[in-house]
Amino acid sequence: MKKRPSRRLVAQLVAGLALLAPASLHAQDAADFYRGKNIDLYIGYAPGGGYDTYARLVARHLGDFIPGKPQIIPRNMAGGGGRVVAGYIYNVAPKDGTAIATADQSLVLQQAIGDPTIHFDVNRFVWIGNPSADNNTAVTWHTTGVKTIDEAKTQEVIVGATGPNTSAQLPQVMNAILGTKFRIVSGYPGGNEMNLAMESGEIGSRGSNPWASWKATKPDWVRNKKINILVQIGLTKAADLPDVPLLIDLAKNDEDRAVLKLISAPATIGRPVFGPPGTPAERVRILRKAFDEMIKDQAFLDDAKRERLDINPVAGAELERIDAEIVATPKPIADRLATIIAEPAK
Repeated sequence: MKKRPSRRLVAQLVAGLALLAPASLHAQDAADFYRGKNIDLYIGYAPGGGYDTYARLVARHLGDFIPGKPQIIPRNMAGGGGRVVAGYIYNVAPKDGTAIATADQSLVLQQAIGDPTIHFDVNRFVWIGNPSADNNTAVTWHTTGVKTIDEAKTQEVIVGATGPNTSAQLPQVMNAILGTKFRIVSGYPGGNEMNLAMESGEIGSRGSNPWASWKATKPDWVRNKKINILVQIGLTKAADLPDVPLLIDLAKNDEDRAVLKLISAPATIGRPVFGPPGTPAERVRILRKAFDEMIKDQAFLDDAKRERLDINPVAGAELERIDAEIVATPKPIADRLATIIAEPAK
């Protein structure tokens, strides 16, 4: 005679199925929503630079991990050092999970110091993930004759910038605290245009570009020493830049160090992918889960390797925490940094 399952076992099976049902329904609902749709990924810079390169890598793979497999369409929307695209995502883009963006990591810092040009609240963005936390670098072109930060204190170098973001702010801070003589020229659409300007001799320096971007987009410049790396900006040194000083280590006192730490902290935000406030919580969960799965996928990692892109990911929830921490910086520190970068780059 066949033994019947116990009542306790039956109850456990029923309970387990009940727990699985909502997850299954959520996945089905998401697939139904996203199937046949596109997700627009707005990029706050012109094609060819680091933000654009990482965003297009994400666009090629993220949809494979979203139920319904929507196509991710990269769309460049340059302007204002990332402010144009951030404002669009915040105020105009659909809030249903079909619009995401990447913009400059410095926007969080700008809000912390009370920048009046920030017409959005970064704390309300939906942070999905960052494919690569990476130190920024300040570099000079090899023909300038300026090879170290000390030499930059004795000779003027023209620095290109896209706008009021790290590309201009880092040289401003180095001028004010370290005594360098960078002359900042703003208005370049993106990193690619600044690289061309360095090659032509129009400018002699870039005050901010992630180390991973140099290795990915200009490996020959790194290999052939076309650029001199003066300083790296982050909270810990990059493993393959052991001899390049950290900006925070150049501080002469605790007050200077606090300001340099504040401007160095956004390096962890990296190349963030985020969505508009008001995106349904379930779709936020789906997008974050898809991002977390994508960055572990071998096809994604192989593609990044072919592009020479370092992958050092930060999850969406962690980005949200870092963002809130930077925005909550003590006022005296934020005010001093705001005073230093108050003058627009000329």
